[in-house]
Amino acid sequence: MSHFLDLIRDHRGGRADLIARLGALAADLEAAGTSPGTMIRHLDALAFRLDGGGAPDLAAQVYDLAATLAGRDGGRWTRAAAEARLRDLCARGRFAEADPVVARLRASDADRLRPRIMEDLIDRAWLLELRGEAEASVQCYRLAQELNGGAPGLVSRDGDPLAKKIKNLRRLQLDALIEAGEFDAAVALHDTTRRLIGAGPLACYDMVAAAALAGRPGIDYAELRPPRPIQAPQLKFTEPPQPLTSEPGDLEAPSQYLAFVDDCRAFPRSNLVVKDGHLIYDLAAHPRRRDVLLQDGVNPDQIVMAAFGERRALVEVPEDSLCIEAGLSMFGLQSRNYGHWFCEFVPRMLAYNDPRCPDGIPLCIDDHMPATHEEVVRLLDTRDRPIIKLPPRPVAFGRLGLAPVPAFFPFEMRPGQRVYDTIWAADILVDVRTRILDSARERGALSGRTGRRLFISRKAFAQRQLVNEVEIAEALRPHGFEVITPETMTFLEQVDAFRAADIIVGSTSSALTNGLFCRPDCRILGLIHANLSFNFRGYTSFIEAGGAQITFLRGRTVSEEGHAFHAAYSVPPADIVAALDRVQPPAAAPMNPTPQAQASPTILGRMLAALPSARRNEP
Repeated sequence: MSHFLDLIRDHRGGRADLIARLGALAADLEAAGTSPGTMIRHLDALAFRLDGGGAPDLAAQVYDLAATLAGRDGGRWTRAAAEARLRDLCARGRFAEADPVVARLRASDADRLRPRIMEDLIDRAWLLELRGEAEASVQCYRLAQELNGGAPGLVSRDGDPLAKKIKNLRRLQLDALIEAGEFDAAVALHDTTRRLIGAGPLACYDMVAAAALAGRPGIDYAELRPPRPIQAPQLKFTEPPQPLTSEPGDLEAPSQYLAFVDDCRAFPRSNLVVKDGHLIYDLAAHPRRRDVLLQDGVNPDQIVMAAFGERRALVEVPEDSLCIEAGLSMFGLQSRNYGHWFCEFVPRMLAYNDPRCPDGIPLCIDDHMPATHEEVVRLLDTRDRPIIKLPPRPVAFGRLGLAPVPAFFPFEMRPGQRVYDTIWAADILVDVRTRILDSARERGALSGRTGRRLFISRKAFAQRQLVNEVEIAEALRPHGFEVITPETMTFLEQVDAFRAADIIVGSTSSALTNGLFCRPDCRILGLIHANLSFNFRGYTSFIEAGGAQITFLRGRTVSEEGHAFHAAYSVPPADIVAALDRVQPPAAAPMNPTPQAQASPTILGRMLAALPSARRNEP
């Protein structure tokens, strides 16, 4: 025993054969009847010193020896050996060598040993992530996930599932490689972890607008409306604001077209369409591409992974697809959101109603849309087309019809770029409005009422909350206002309510796009937070295409958590009541003027002078 203890006390001169010598001495002592427990205690102390002295590889071997001596009771030292060995391999970036260690642990004492090791790996991954060491962090998360058998349930220190964490870190790496033009390296890197995140392989595509493929085999393209000028909207505020910080949208409407693409693949809840070596995506191929932060393949509810360069993109290749003979695209990114739906998707129906679009081809929509979206489609459809609701699976189309967004409408600009405030083309919106109102009349859905005063509730939504909504509603009731919650109404009920209104007050949000259906003498007071980059031009151009007029009242921003556009805010009820006389239709009975309203004759006169002198003849 003395030789064994001497070697443990002074091992510095012979580290190379330390384990072999200790093992031989331990075997001799055990054969001579020495208690294994005594040797294990000394080995445990030695391993602890080695580990703390920067030799976790040797410490792991000493722990292994202790586990051998302990036999069936050696779980503690087996775990200690695995922890030390994994720590050593991870610290040296030798992650491939760690895989066999993980495999052995999974094959042995699965339940007792793995949880602590997985936690250690997650802790290490989190620290590496905080230090910006993406690859090492991914590998530690990967090892923890594989040690868990790939099963869900493990989360990182910030609460994200490990699969999501790996995917997000990989995205940072992919974006960096794409920025450097290293598409092949990005494809190979993704392949190393794609199965852990449930993704297919990536392939590289050239990004093109639909018009760029016109005349090629398998592409039919027809221009329905050429580019044309857009009238700049005249913004109105209850009080003159500071200069807006957003970028005014383009004043030329893009070409409107109808295109058919044969033998292509598309992805519900996404705008991506791939054919041969091309990604057909007008926004991605726009001249302003460098300024735009593309969101396809990023949002949590999407079924495809994608990463974008300037002219080329990586898109996940579907390994299992639905097959549809022919369809017309009414699906895509943010199709579930009412505002995006009306701006980006609803105008496509004009192209699909065009005589150049064949009868019988189904309209394809995302299956997670609210019922009101399908109601809109059926109102606009002049050809009685069937509707296919697409589940979140890639689709192989034999023939797919496409129509564009009626303006350049980036979902998000890159950091450092001003917010782009899209200005909408009135001709498209007037045609949409006319068709919907005609369909509503045919169904007897318009009551013919006038004179309603509406306050639009937004209390059901977590974003862009009007935090004192209840207080405002109570202040408006004595002035004849009724509260409506559009999300609880059918689409036709919403159209009729807005159509019957003389004046509307509400948060400037998706529901307010129904202002397109108001009568031209209706006046709208749009409440909003203090952010000067908000899309005031977008709301004005959209709503006023139907003839109604919108004036904005900026309140006080209360919370800026999340996206700046969705900040919570409050507006003093007195400010709203004071503003009402300024925005009332000329034929409406004046409200009891408040002192604030009486003190603003110049603003009142300007507002009334801007009102039409007579109602238009309109649908």
